[in-house]
Amino acid sequence: MDYNATSLLYDVAIMSALLFVGKVIRTKVKIIQKLYIPAALIAGFLGLFLGPQFLNLLPFSNQISSYSGILIAVVFSSMFIGNKRRVTFKSMFNNVGDTFLVNAAAEIGQYAFFILLGVTIIPLIFNNIDKAFGLMVPAGFIGGHGTAAAIGGVLEENGWSAATSVAQTFATIGLLGGIIGGVILINIGARKGKTAIIKDVKELPNEMMTGLVEENNQTEFGKNTVNAMSMDTFSWHFVLVMVSVGTAYLINSGLKILVPSISFPVYGIALVCGVILQSILKLLKLDAYVDKRIITHIGSSATDYLVAFGVASINISIVIAYLVPIILLSVIGFLFVIIWFWGVSPRFFRNFWFERGIYIYGLSTGVMATGVILLRITDPEFQSGVLEDFGFAWIFLTFVDLVLVSLSPMLIIQGHGLLWSIVLLAVASFCLVVCKKIFRQDIRCQY
Repeated sequence: MDYNATSLLYDVAIMSALLFVGKVIRTKVKIIQKLYIPAALIAGFLGLFLGPQFLNLLPFSNQISSYSGILIAVVFSSMFIGNKRRVTFKSMFNNVGDTFLVNAAAEIGQYAFFILLGVTIIPLIFNNIDKAFGLMVPAGFIGGHGTAAAIGGVLEENGWSAATSVAQTFATIGLLGGIIGGVILINIGARKGKTAIIKDVKELPNEMMTGLVEENNQTEFGKNTVNAMSMDTFSWHFVLVMVSVGTAYLINSGLKILVPSISFPVYGIALVCGVILQSILKLLKLDAYVDKRIITHIGSSATDYLVAFGVASINISIVIAYLVPIILLSVIGFLFVIIWFWGVSPRFFRNFWFERGIYIYGLSTGVMATGVILLRITDPEFQSGVLEDFGFAWIFLTFVDLVLVSLSPMLIIQGHGLLWSIVLLAVASFCLVVCKKIFRQDIRCQY
C-alpha cells in the first residue's frame, strides 16, 4: 500500500489508542505501578506484539520507524524556545559546578568507554560486526529512543542498515532496566540509610504509583498568552516549535547539497534553530507571549510518541541476529552505571549524593524523565533542590550532548573511533579532577 496522509493519520491514531490503553494499564495494574513503567513504554510493547512482526492485528504503515527521527527534532526544537532565564557559565559553575562536572563526566565517560569497546574488543569477539556497535549502548542508554533514532539514522545513511533497530533495542532495555533497577537501588539505599529525605518507599504519594493527580493537587497547564480571536494559544506555541523543526529540515536539505559527504544531525540543527527563533522573538518583543510550560508540554508529548513508536518499530529479526552482543553489552552497560552510582556519586557530590546519583543513574539508562521519576521517588516534594540544580546545569549539558551525538558516529565512520574514545576518556577524567580540586573543601566520601 502506498504511504499517504491517511497512512500517517492511521499510524498516529493507532498509537494514540495504544497510549490510552497503556495509561489505563498503568492506573490499574499494581505490578506495573510498583515498577513505575511509563505508559509510552507499555504502548510501544503493545504496538510491537500486535503489529506486523507478531500478531499482525494493527495496520501500521511501513514508515513508523522513521517517526522517531522526526519527533526528536521536535523535542530538541522545544528546548530553548520560551527560555527567559539569563544564565552565564560562571554563575552556573559557582552554584552547581559539581552537578555539572559529574553529570558531564558520566555522559562523556559512557560514550568513551563503549566506543573504545566497539572499536577494539567487540570486533575480536564477534565476526563481521560494525565498529559503531559499541556506540549503540550510549546512544540508547544515555541518549534514549530519540538519540538512538538520530545516531542510527546517520549510520544507516552510511551503510549499516541495522543501526536504528539495534540502537532502539538498547534504548528500550535501558529505559525498562533503568526504571526497575533504579527502584531497586532506592529500596536498598532507603534500608541502609543512604537517602536523605525518604526512609521508606511506602511513604510515596499515591499519584506516583497510579500516574493520576488528584483533583485538589492538579495545576494549570499554562497561560493564555494570545487572544483566541487571532490564534489559539496552543496553536501559537505549536507554530513556534514547527517553524523551528521545518527550518532545521530545510537547512539540512541545503547542507546535503553543499556538503554531501557529511551527515548533519537534524535534531542538532533544530536546537540551534530554536535558539535563533527565541532571539528573534525577543527582538520583536514577542518573547513575553511565549509560555515555557506549554512549549515543554509539546516537547514532552513528542517524547511519549517517540518512545512508543521507537519500541513498536524495533526489527525483531535484527535483534535476534545481534542478540548475544546486545545482551553482553547491556550487562556491561548496567554494570557501568551501577559502579558509577555507588563509586563516583558519594565521592564527588557535596550534598544529597544519593539523590543526585540516582538522577544521573536514570539519565544514564533512559531519558531525563527517567531521572526525574527516580529523583521524585527519593525526594517527592523536591525539597533537596537537586532538580533545580540539574535543570540549571542542563542548559550547558545540552551542548555537551550535542557534540557527543553529532561527532561520535561521524568520527567512527571515518576511522577515528579509537582516537575519539581516548580524547573523551581524557575529558571525562579532567571533569572529575576539576570537580575534586575546586570543590575539595566540601567533598567527603559520604558512605
